[in-house]
Amino acid sequence: MLLRMSSLFLRTLRDDPADAEVPSHRLLVRAGYVRRVAPGIFSWLPLGVKVLRRVEEVVRSNMDGAGFQEVHFPALLPRDLYEVTGRWDEYGDTLFRLKDRRDVDYLLGPTHEEMFTDLVSSQYSSYKDLPVSLYQIQTKYRDEARPRAGILRGREFVMKDSYSFDLTDAGLAISYAQHRRAYQGTFAELDLDYVIVSAQAGAMGGSKSEEFLAPGENGEDEFVRCRSCDYAANTEAVTTVVPASAEGVEVPVAHVEDTPDTPTIDTLVAIANSRPELRRADRLWRAEDTLKNVVVMLDYPDGHSEPLAVGLPGDREVDLKRLGAAVHPAEVRTFEEADFASHPALVKGYIGPGALGADSASGIRYLLDPRVAPGTRWITGANEAGRHVFDLVAGRDFTADGTIEAAEVRAGDTCPQCGGDLSLDRGIEIGHIFQLGRKYAEALDLTVLDENGKSRVVTMGSYGIGVSRAVAAIVEQHHDDRGIIWPRSVAPADVHVVAAGKEDAIFEAGEVLVSGLVAAGLTVLYDDRRGPSAGVKFNDSELIGVPTIVVVGKRLSDGVVEVKDRASGERHDVELAAAIPHIVGVVRG
Repeated sequence: MLLRMSSLFLRTLRDDPADAEVPSHRLLVRAGYVRRVAPGIFSWLPLGVKVLRRVEEVVRSNMDGAGFQEVHFPALLPRDLYEVTGRWDEYGDTLFRLKDRRDVDYLLGPTHEEMFTDLVSSQYSSYKDLPVSLYQIQTKYRDEARPRAGILRGREFVMKDSYSFDLTDAGLAISYAQHRRAYQGTFAELDLDYVIVSAQAGAMGGSKSEEFLAPGENGEDEFVRCRSCDYAANTEAVTTVVPASAEGVEVPVAHVEDTPDTPTIDTLVAIANSRPELRRADRLWRAEDTLKNVVVMLDYPDGHSEPLAVGLPGDREVDLKRLGAAVHPAEVRTFEEADFASHPALVKGYIGPGALGADSASGIRYLLDPRVAPGTRWITGANEAGRHVFDLVAGRDFTADGTIEAAEVRAGDTCPQCGGDLSLDRGIEIGHIFQLGRKYAEALDLTVLDENGKSRVVTMGSYGIGVSRAVAAIVEQHHDDRGIIWPRSVAPADVHVVAAGKEDAIFEAGEVLVSGLVAAGLTVLYDDRRGPSAGVKFNDSELIGVPTIVVVGKRLSDGVVEVKDRASGERHDVELAAAIPHIVGVVRG
């Protein structure tokens, strides 16, 4: 295939788009792969379509190779199935809802568990039909509150979603492992560096869940890795190590003290260590010895709201993503002044355990960070302005309604698997796999008869790959200050031939060269434009990022062309007569 830049629908840009936040957004727009239509919505231009389709081909070949079968569902879906599973409401504002001319409710599919489940339910009735895994590659729609970073986080995106159907949990484990291996092969072929981390199931539900993250400083997901073992987890799924029990350690009876002028944790610790009657006998008080009680409001999809109090060490902040994952499907919002007014038992800035809990005067559910374990010793609010409680012991002096993982995770935290230190990194989610179990099968009555003629609910797995997001993730990992550096597996062309000069002989030699390369089965992008200077053409070739660049230029008089490797920058001259087999050899390895 030959792509002539003189007629190709392509305009490269010298300057970065004003709204570009990350390299992939900046470079994909500048190099003419995508064009913004509206926030979170992009058109794919000819070169972009070629890359997107090549990514799809890699995904499809790995799915087919694992024995999974491709189907295709509509994007416009009826309300009824999503209402049966509860997700018509659970998705909240993220769901695109619309009505047809008969005032019937529809949605634009954000994900297709319901459709896959209903399809298999309508076709299969015996255990002999299982296992089966089906997949599709299709456009999805989610009304992101803050679409950002170009195609990394859009409102319309291409996704591969697949679903496994098994009779038993043991069968599900096998299907899950098969998908996991297929994903590893897919991302290796896409030349994406990735980490597999434990994750929360979130809106999908189910039990075991893992994310495939492409490490990168512009990733929206934070994850941890242990420096001493193979533990890795999304911060939303990190398990806090409970401190060793302090049983047997004598702690004075809790006492309330005046603590004026202590608007911050640091000022509270300072006054605690400065006054003899407040000091600890064993060591100085630290910020992590203070118990901070944060109250938020939870808004549920059915319209009702409730307050929630989270108790955590004062040196930590509540991580809203971790909290949101823990309280899903509720959405978290700030506890406002009006909320305080309706809960007079809470004294703002001095909230303590005595005012919290389902059985307290406030009736507010109270959940503790696991570090607030029985026997631990704290300074906390006394529910009176300007006063704090000292030497308050968890389990001895107060209890809560349960625990919650909502505190921020930090580098250096303890690994829950081996006790080593955790490092903190960022990554782009490129894949997510779930053991869904029977949630959707039960809701939609997906059952088969087993070998004994007994009706059994099928167990499911769900597996997603962000196909369009993978394009951006590849650019995030494969670029330099001059432009994109595509891996050969997804590049829009095999070779970018540049006719660098004004002489007819250069263009004539270029035509012969590209004809031979196309005849050899390569896809060639040929810069045959007469107007732009050689410098502009060179800059465009590096911006566009085809892995092999061939320059037909001033050295043609010596009978040679220049072959350049875009990734390494290495250049070498090749005799024109031997150029075609040489370039084919470079491309095919």
